Amino acid sequence: MALTPKTPTTTSERNAERRSAQEQVFLREVDDALREDDALRLYRRYGMPVGMAILTALLALAGWMAWDNHVNYEAGRKGEDFKIALDQIEAGRYDPAKASLDTITAQGGAGYAASARLVEGGVALDRKKPDDAVKLFAAVAADPAAPQPYRDLATIREVSVKFDSMPPQQVIDRLKPLAVPGGPWFGSAGELVAVAQMKLGHKAEAGAMFAAMAKDTGVPQSLRRRAGQLAAELGVYPAQQTTDAAAAFAQ
Repeated sequence: MALTPKTPTTTSERNAERRSAQEQVFLREVDDALREDDALRLYRRYGMPVGMAILTALLALAGWMAWDNHVNYEAGRKGEDFKIALDQIEAGRYDPAKASLDTITAQGGAGYAASARLVEGGVALDRKKPDDAVKLFAAVAADPAAPQPYRDLATIREVSVKFDSMPPQQVIDRLKPLAVPGGPWFGSAGELVAVAQMKLGHKAEAGAMFAAMAKDTGVPQSLRRRAGQLAAELGVYPAQQTTDAAAAFAQ
């Protein structure tokens, strides 16, 4: 059986109920005001630092994205400029190619600049200008900003161009650090060092170098074959004595 809600019958009861309802409304308003005041205090205390942190993060992200796009664009542009220069060289248009390479050298960064000067040196050799080539190779070899592989290659190119006019010992001193079995430049540097040793009459050292080159699978096959023949002519054969002699030379 449903209960019939109790309805105030007297004036005092109705007044008491009205006061209770007013008090509930007042309490809710006070609670809402306190909540708003707490939120305002929290915002005043933490809102500015948090907002600045978020703004800083967004600015950093935007800056990184802009820089990344710029780097990619510049890398693509420099690569295209380099390709244009190589196409000009292939077409025999040396003067426009030199202008393009000079621009890359001035604006392309250390790696591109070293590459451009090495290419210019090769062009100078093709055009029978060895002195110009030597200057370009020497500039790359002495450039501390150039990547080390470029400097090593430039050193070998410079010495190879000047080989006939250089004292043999100077050739050995310049290239011996690169004439290391297993190294990327062993074939090119090792051959020049071995020939310089032969000029000095150091046949045992030259034979050891040639024999080591003949055994190194990283050396081009044609050069290995030639080195093996020279080692045999110098009395050094692909045996244990070859290994011992090569080790002694490396020391």
